Amino acid sequence: MSDRAAAVSRETAETEIELTLEVDGDGEAAVDTGIGFFDHMLEALAAHGLFDLTVECEGDLEVDAHHTVEDVAIVLGEALDEALGERERIVRYADRRVPLDEAVASVVVDVSGRPRFYFEGRFSQAAVGGMASDMARHFLETLAQNAGLTVHADIEGRNAHHEIEALFKATARALDDATRIDERRSGTPSTKGEL
Repeated sequence: MSDRAAAVSRETAETEIELTLEVDGDGEAAVDTGIGFFDHMLEALAAHGLFDLTVECEGDLEVDAHHTVEDVAIVLGEALDEALGERERIVRYADRRVPLDEAVASVVVDVSGRPRFYFEGRFSQAAVGGMASDMARHFLETLAQNAGLTVHADIEGRNAHHEIEALFKATARALDDATRIDERRSGTPSTKGEL
């Protein structure tokens, strides 16, 4: 693993999760949450963000997908925060607009250490592959809270699968851009001297 990597575990009455993240990876993913569509989205996040990601999650899917999706977002956010450390020399800001057929998603991110999340749009169908569509929004909000990100996201389209996939891919591309090392910098990208 590179220096910018983390392994995080979480065990509650609702989920048990083991996750590893390498920020400077090749986009490799080994993911098993028990929710096929969510696995597909996490794999897209890794592939398009060039993060190496492993996720093993046992969740209370007999209840619904909520706890699994939320807790994976918590753990992934904690891992990203840990892997980035003091966030020295990162680009910090990025925005990406990604289409998928008729759908398009935009994500603007500031790896600021200040968690904020803003979302515009609505999903065209209530669920995709056994997962409520709104869980995609909740995943990003929870990720932002636990990774210390400011995220502005919006979607439009006619097919929720496409809308959600575009949203995950735009997030991945924006995070890849924002977390890159800027060779011109010697410290944190802030006039305060720290994030």
